[in-house]
Amino acid sequence: MPDIAAGSIVVVYDKGAASAGEIGAGIRRTGIPVVTVLGDSEHARSMRPLVGEFGPVVSLDAGFGAAVDALRAVGVRAVTTFSERMQHTTALLAERLALPYHSPATVRLLTDKAAQRRCLREAGIPQARSHRLDRAAQWPEAVAVTGLPAVLKPVRGEGSRNTYLVQDPDEGRELAEALLSDAETALVLEEFLAGRSELPFGDYVSVECLVQDGEVRVLAVTGKPALLPPFRETGQFWPSHLPAPEVAALGSLAADAVRALGVRSGITHTEIKLTPHGPRIIEVNGRLGGWVGELAQRAAGLSLVEVAGRIALGERVHVPPLSFDGVYFQFSTPGPREACTLTRRQGVADVRALEGVTGIVPLVRRGERLPGGVHTALLDIAFGHAPDHAAMLATVEKAAGLLSYTFTTDDGRVHRATAAELKGNGLV
Repeated sequence: MPDIAAGSIVVVYDKGAASAGEIGAGIRRTGIPVVTVLGDSEHARSMRPLVGEFGPVVSLDAGFGAAVDALRAVGVRAVTTFSERMQHTTALLAERLALPYHSPATVRLLTDKAAQRRCLREAGIPQARSHRLDRAAQWPEAVAVTGLPAVLKPVRGEGSRNTYLVQDPDEGRELAEALLSDAETALVLEEFLAGRSELPFGDYVSVECLVQDGEVRVLAVTGKPALLPPFRETGQFWPSHLPAPEVAALGSLAADAVRALGVRSGITHTEIKLTPHGPRIIEVNGRLGGWVGELAQRAAGLSLVEVAGRIALGERVHVPPLSFDGVYFQFSTPGPREACTLTRRQGVADVRALEGVTGIVPLVRRGERLPGGVHTALLDIAFGHAPDHAAMLATVEKAAGLLSYTFTTDDGRVHRATAAELKGNGLV
């Protein structure tokens, strides 16, 4: 085992809401030594050289018990994660080391969509009707609860993986049978919440909260562009376009949901649908939202990784109310719905030169294969700042016309599309 300093903070790492570099830099600002417990995915293993630059690395390859023994022997001080898929491991690790984190029971509520729905329903939190499916034979029972159209998704998952809008009962049953016989062990069918018209913006938001000793503080309400079919995200921005009274009401709803799930500390990311009948909880996540840390750093000079680390250490963190000089935004290009390989990308320099764009980062390399499907797979992410929401929309529209991509499908067909075309029809 590596040489671990007493009093270190443990970060359980895998692909998630913050990059390895962002985590290392943010935790380093706490002044506390960091040790990384590495997940067993291909991505996590590929990041070992980078995370090793920030401190010792403990692998789970030798077993969970061996990792616990090594960390307990030196007396680590705190544990946290920024990865959805590692929350359960982190909760068990914290429990074994007697350190603060979400309890295993709370993590189950945060990561099991059916259990979360049940808990929120019992607490009287407005949300969609839902029903769990462990077998395809439960389909008629589920439809009787939710009605159609409805949303079929895995009980556990991220990035809209295997998430479908179902309108026909027979097609829905066939889809449930296919998913349960292949990659999924359990599904949840949820009432489809029809959003109110917010165009050109999305009909949903996310609410970012800090939780310390059970006290929930709303950090910001994050605005969103309209979703692409079926439920693919393409960006976010601070502040949202909504009026202050509605922002306050959304913050209160998110805080109620976070408390109902038993969250005592950390950062949460709650998605809320804006419907004609009032806001409805989509889901509560017990970790930092994807790319929200970048928004906070640019818009407010605030490292949410550092904040999460300090909360894990038991420090009382004070974050002044956020105010914004304009609109800080991110926008992304969705990958094609058909499996293919990215063979060329053009227009990156032109986008970087646009007024209001502060940077663009490719997320898929040339020659990399894209799996297709309905999940949110992004080709790149760009960052910007505008004086107002109208200027933001104009900048994003210009950029979408400048970026173009060439793809080759598995059977050899070649397609070229701009970002605007990919957002418009998904192409291939």
